[in-house]
Amino acid sequence: MPEQTPERHVRSRWSLPAFATLATFAFLAAWALPPEQTATAAVLAPGAERPGQAFEVDDPQHPAAARDAFEVVRIRVAPVAPAAGVPDPGTAQAIAYEMVLARGWSPGEFDCLVALWNRESHWNVYAHNTRSGAYGIPQALPGEKMATAGDDWQTNPATQITWGLGYIAGRYGTPCGAWAHSEAKGWY
Repeated sequence: MPEQTPERHVRSRWSLPAFATLATFAFLAAWALPPEQTATAAVLAPGAERPGQAFEVDDPQHPAAARDAFEVVRIRVAPVAPAAGVPDPGTAQAIAYEMVLARGWSPGEFDCLVALWNRESHWNVYAHNTRSGAYGIPQALPGEKMATAGDDWQTNPATQITWGLGYIAGRYGTPCGAWAHSEAKGWY
């Protein structure tokens, strides 16, 4: 009986160019699309300047955490607010911009504040949430809380902004802290 040879697979003349084209597009898509902002790890010398916004030692009791006199640090990347730019003079945002800078916060903190209060009230001094009762630019709940910043809390954007910045500083530290909380939880 004659020995049978197995049939050999013959590739079509289009398979290699098709695969190369597909691989090229996949590579370009992976390169062009922005990566998700997730936690990344860094190894830093003790006391070294730490980039980023928030850090925590990742299990300091673990032997690898102290290996070679370095510490393992987890960096949390906070959501980035869109750039707001310098606001038009005479607007509520212009008032807030000056107050943010007066507190020693950066223009980046103003960007976070603009994004936060755009979401909350669109910077409307009379914004009222009928479901929760929140009121004003910062959506104070209840609105009467803002009376601690001034008797004109119902109509004056400067009074509402003063109260709102104090609330943010006391609860979240900075507008970007409040923005990150709002991004994570849907409220601040």
